[in-house]
Amino acid sequence: MESLINRFMQYVKMETTSDEEIGKCPTTKGQLVMAQYLVEELKKIGAQEISLDENGYVMATIPATTDKEVPVIGFISHMDTSPEASGKDVKPQIVRFTGSDIVINKEKNIVLSVSDFPETENYLGQDVIVSDGTTLLGADDKAGIAEIMTMAEKLLTNKSILHGKIRIAFTPDEEIGRGADKFDVKRFGADWAYTVDGGVLGEIQYENFNAAVADIHITGRNVHPGEAKGKMINAARIAAAIQNSLPFSEVPERTEGYEGFFHTVEMNCTPEKGHIKMIIRDHDRTKFEHKKELLKKSCEIINTQYGCGGIEVKIRDQYFNMKEKIVPNMHIVELAKEAMLNCNVIPQPLPIRGGTDGATLSFMGLPCPNIFTGGMNFHSRFEYIPINSMVAAVNVLTEICRLTAK
Repeated sequence: MESLINRFMQYVKMETTSDEEIGKCPTTKGQLVMAQYLVEELKKIGAQEISLDENGYVMATIPATTDKEVPVIGFISHMDTSPEASGKDVKPQIVRFTGSDIVINKEKNIVLSVSDFPETENYLGQDVIVSDGTTLLGADDKAGIAEIMTMAEKLLTNKSILHGKIRIAFTPDEEIGRGADKFDVKRFGADWAYTVDGGVLGEIQYENFNAAVADIHITGRNVHPGEAKGKMINAARIAAAIQNSLPFSEVPERTEGYEGFFHTVEMNCTPEKGHIKMIIRDHDRTKFEHKKELLKKSCEIINTQYGCGGIEVKIRDQYFNMKEKIVPNMHIVELAKEAMLNCNVIPQPLPIRGGTDGATLSFMGLPCPNIFTGGMNFHSRFEYIPINSMVAAVNVLTEICRLTAK
């Protein structure tokens, strides 16, 4: 357990925030620095076939310990952290949940509140790792990397655990939807894989959102408001009209489970011009396509109502629901469930209300469901991860390798 925690503590101190505005891969230098660090660590623990390509993808092999013909399986996690919260100068600390609010930064009076996050009561008496509340922690997904690396070291050290060839990979830029864009599935060479990028203990996920991003550009006409009648076309008001034209209940804060949504992530407007960046999500492919058409139609109608003709909508698909590719290969999900039960972890098959590299990889020919890391409150200053859940993740990954050979 000590090596697991030490690894994680070291990883989160590396600044690896990805940047959607950068066109190269990886988008930030810190990710490449971490990739090089992981390569050296893989060498030290005795991994083989270690590679780091020009795009920052790390791959390595844990050689088989059985002569039986066994499927090659893989484990994948991402190095970058979300740009939604700062990942610079992360200061991890271990605290114990006692049932009361935890002051994670006394100087700034930042509190991990039980009333705000009632699920913390599930970890009463456990040690958890948090940041100091001024940054995210980075458990998403450096916990996954630490767990895979610890599993790898365990298998490389203990040759009595029989398993087939295991491939591991660490990818850049997952948080901005590009994590699998340059992933070489053929070179990875696995029959199937698991992303270790989930949350709560026991999660096993093989359904995710269909996802698209919409960029809406509005061209208005600005004149002095005192002389505006019949002349002004206010781009800011048009942007508000677009927002209000969409279903009131179909937003993140009013949906759960399989319910999809429209989510405005950025809006910059003046009377002269405006820009809205919006993401569209739904598990159901038909409903997903309907949402995209609804947005287009709303903009067409508003164009007519305001007489501007200045609304331009561009919608780009990001990824699709992996369920389509996993259902024909459900044995890999059942295998993970069996491994969890063998490790006294209750499997929780949950739909992902988001995306994962596994979705794109599944459509690239590598079936790839998602397994828990144990982390909670991802992308937040209040992110935390129970140490017991991290240990359980290592045990489950190891058991998957054993069961595959069995």
